[in-house]
Amino acid sequence: MDLAPARLYFVTDPIPEARLEAALAGGVDVVQLRMKDAVDEEIVRAAALFRQACDRHGARFVLNDRPDLVHECGADGVHVGQEDPSAAEARALVGDRLVGLSTHSLEQLEAAQREPVDYVAVGPVFETPTKPGRAAVGLELVRAAAELDGLPWFAIGGIDLENAAEVVAAGAQRLAVVRAIRDADDPGAAARTLRSLLA
Repeated sequence: MDLAPARLYFVTDPIPEARLEAALAGGVDVVQLRMKDAVDEEIVRAAALFRQACDRHGARFVLNDRPDLVHECGADGVHVGQEDPSAAEARALVGDRLVGLSTHSLEQLEAAQREPVDYVAVGPVFETPTKPGRAAVGLELVRAAAELDGLPWFAIGGIDLENAAEVVAAGAQRLAVVRAIRDADDPGAAARTLRSLLA
C-alpha cells in the first residue's frame, strides 16, 4: 500500500463527524484513530465512522497501537510505538496493510529502515501534552531524517500553525499533527493551511 503521496497525517481521538469531514476536506491524507484506554468494542464502533469518512475523501485510515483490531475495523493499517507490539508482530497480524513506527532518535530512525514498516514518525519535534514526559527531539532530528534516503516519514510532536513552516524548512515533506487540527476553531481551514506549506 503506497503512502508516498501522503503529506498530512491527522492523529485524533473520536471527534464529531462534521469536524472529521472538515479536516479531510481540508487536505488530510491519513487519519489515525487513537483511543489509548478504550475497550475493543468502543474502538470498533468509532472506527466505523472513521472508515466511512476516509473512504468518502480517498484518505487512509490507521489504528493506533492495535494491530489485532485492524481487520475487524477495516483499517488500512496500524501505527505502533517503541513500547508497543513490535513492527514484526504488527506485520504478522496485518499482512500487507500499512505498518508505521514512531522514532525518537537517529538510532531508532536508522534501525527502522531495516524493520518491516511502510513509514515512520519522527519526533516529538516540540514538547507536547499528548506525549507527557517525552523530551522534544528538536529540529536536528528532522534535518537528519531529511538526509536519509529511506522510508517515507512524518515529522510529529507539538507542530502547529505557528511553527509548521520551520519544520518544513528543516526538511520535512510530511507533517503529522494532533491539536493543530483537532482543537482548531475551523479544522478544515487548519488542514488547508498546513497542506499549503507542503505543496
